[in-house]
Amino acid sequence: MRIGVLGCDAIRNELDIIIANDPDVVYKEYLEFGLHLRPDDLKRTILEKIRSLPVDVDVLFLGYAYCQSLKGLPEMVDVPLVMIEHEDCIAAMLTTERYHHEKKNGGITWFYPAGWAINGMPGIIRLFNLDCKNDEGYTPQYFLNMMFDGFSRCLFIDTGIECRDQCQKNSEHFAQTLKLKHECTEGSLDLIQEAWLKAKSMAAEIEKDT
Repeated sequence: MRIGVLGCDAIRNELDIIIANDPDVVYKEYLEFGLHLRPDDLKRTILEKIRSLPVDVDVLFLGYAYCQSLKGLPEMVDVPLVMIEHEDCIAAMLTTERYHHEKKNGGITWFYPAGWAINGMPGIIRLFNLDCKNDEGYTPQYFLNMMFDGFSRCLFIDTGIECRDQCQKNSEHFAQTLKLKHECTEGSLDLIQEAWLKAKSMAAEIEKDT
């Protein structure tokens, strides 16, 4: 079986846990975290990557959820494709029900999965390009205070990656810096694993038929 993996760098660590060193993976690439903030660019970039896939890829596992612009993507491409069929990666880690419950649980929440929190505050600054105005006298903190005005808490999601303790510390620092209440919860990789197993099954069927 020959499976390609195209995923979001934001959940690289979680995807690597699921995929591990699977010998059926013949191609793997992670795209920069933050493309989901520009849905049209995200869709265009993924379609370009799909068009340039190595010819030996039988099935593509897309390590993305819908992310505002990717719903229906499997029907738009020629290569057999399996994606994470949830609104975004947070819903995939918490389930849709838990996700929407937490959205209503005590004000506006910044969801912070461990894989996002690896790079801590510098990662947030890079994600939103907040250091681009330093030469004009504005600090990243100035913009962060504006962006997170109205947020009341930061919810750290433990996804079981190896460096989760440091990730939690980064999350706590983020909350402290922005004066947010900090809480922790456990996520699950089961829904992402389910999509991966679907890709494996699809690849097995293709191999059987050839």
